[in-house]
Amino acid sequence: MPERPAYLRIADTLRKGIRDGSLPPGTRLPTMAELQAAHKVSEIVIRQAIALLRQEGLIETRRGGGTVVKVAPPARRVAMDRYRAFTRPVAVPETTFTRDQRITWHEYRLDKEFDRTHAGPDLAGLFELPVGTELLRRRFVFYARGEPQQIAVNFLPWSLVGHTPVADPAREPWPGGTMAQLDYLGHPRPASRSRSGPACPPPRRPRPSACPRGCPSSPSPAA
Repeated sequence: MPERPAYLRIADTLRKGIRDGSLPPGTRLPTMAELQAAHKVSEIVIRQAIALLRQEGLIETRRGGGTVVKVAPPARRVAMDRYRAFTRPVAVPETTFTRDQRITWHEYRLDKEFDRTHAGPDLAGLFELPVGTELLRRRFVFYARGEPQQIAVNFLPWSLVGHTPVADPAREPWPGGTMAQLDYLGHPRPASRSRSGPACPPPRRPRPSACPRGCPSSPSPAA
């Protein structure tokens, strides 16, 4: 597979620091020159990485204070049935995210990025599949009234979803989320847990208890 662009790799590194707490809220990021030197790239590459993190709502630029890690408001989640498939017709389009945020469809925005990757040792262990198994990686950024509120990344075995509507980003948002998609494909759904916390919490190791072989893995809950 082609190597990910440099600005995405740099954004991944900074994002990981924000999520694991090594760059806590309010921390000032290294200067542009320091990031250029550390990653051996041009200024425009660093600017692209910073712009991506700013778009995700993870950082902000303060006058006279540089670029700092943004303090995220606590998440508000009220839909306890968020992992149930939506089977009833609805008069107005909605998702669990729009219901949780109490926003209209016109106040909702979803950015998505789909690509194919291969399972490393950690993901292979979670899926109980061989290292190198091809996966579909799906990354979502959820917006309410123009502000990013949640980031979700999940993985699905390509053998399970390849060349189906589930692998088509144009079909998102899909009411009922990943669980409804598995129902659509005729696959059993694993038990899921929901946890309240910051809008973009540090990733936790998922627990695939009671999951059949090859069930989906999601470092952060998708709505």
